[in-house]
Amino acid sequence: MKEFILTANESGQRFDKYLKKLLPNAGSSFLYKMLRKKNITLNGKKASGNEKLKEQDRVCLYFSDETFLKFSQDSEALQKEYEALQKLDDKKLPVVYEDEDILILNKPYNMLSQKAKPEDVSANEYMLGYLIQRGALSFEEFRTFRPSVCNRLDRNTTGLLIAGKSMSGLQEMSEMLRTREVRKYYRCIVSGTIEKPASLKGYLIKDERTNKVRGVAQSNDDSVYIETAYTPVKQGDGWTLLEIHLITGRTHQIRAHLSSIGHPIIGDMKYGDPSINKKYEKQYHVKYQLLHAYRLEFPDGKIVSVDPPHIFTKITEV
Repeated sequence: MKEFILTANESGQRFDKYLKKLLPNAGSSFLYKMLRKKNITLNGKKASGNEKLKEQDRVCLYFSDETFLKFSQDSEALQKEYEALQKLDDKKLPVVYEDEDILILNKPYNMLSQKAKPEDVSANEYMLGYLIQRGALSFEEFRTFRPSVCNRLDRNTTGLLIAGKSMSGLQEMSEMLRTREVRKYYRCIVSGTIEKPASLKGYLIKDERTNKVRGVAQSNDDSVYIETAYTPVKQGDGWTLLEIHLITGRTHQIRAHLSSIGHPIIGDMKYGDPSINKKYEKQYHVKYQLLHAYRLEFPDGKIVSVDPPHIFTKITEV
């Protein structure tokens, strides 16, 4: 018999979903059969699988060791993954804010928010390593619950990433981002002079082959609505520092929207101006788009911000 006592991080989910995480190699029909026969019980009683789990709930599996190993993840491989995360350098992804349910992180450039390939080490892995190193994510919890980043930034966009530490934090932040209750602000340096605030509205179409998007004025079956507001903060010789309010959050939205009005972000190799990028690379060693997730404003009044990388100051204080 195997017994599991649920933690706060594992609560709030349906029992059958928890079982699928605990026994990922078992089919749904097998799990429901085990529930019907009381080979799997919840708090000592027969369960249907639809129950919402609570902290301190007791799950018992009346399986042999061989059966459990057959249907559970490879414990040795899982242990190796856990130990590898534990060894990651947590200084690569500084924590800006932390409470019981969420983390807000300052992502550097050249780091993925989440894995694109199995071998990638993304911000998500560094965040898991941070929690494991501090005893906030035990190996038993790791089996059935993975904290996760809730929003994404492009690999070479810097700044604030939100992660859910607990199940409730992950669910609440994901919903708040979906409904745009969290207001997201960016800073970027664009080519050209912009003197007045504006709100840009339109539609984006994505080319999956090139992983590029383009703006169009009219909606069609392949397009998504976008809205981007900006306010000039400072102007210089051929550049403007903007504060962006990202009203909708679509792939490459800020980069493509600004490029479409003739003010591409400096350093943007996909949507920018090659000659301008070359100039700033030579003069300031700019190697990535100067776009930074700068500030988050929450419905309860909490504001979290982080300064852009030093290269912003180096250019704008000349």
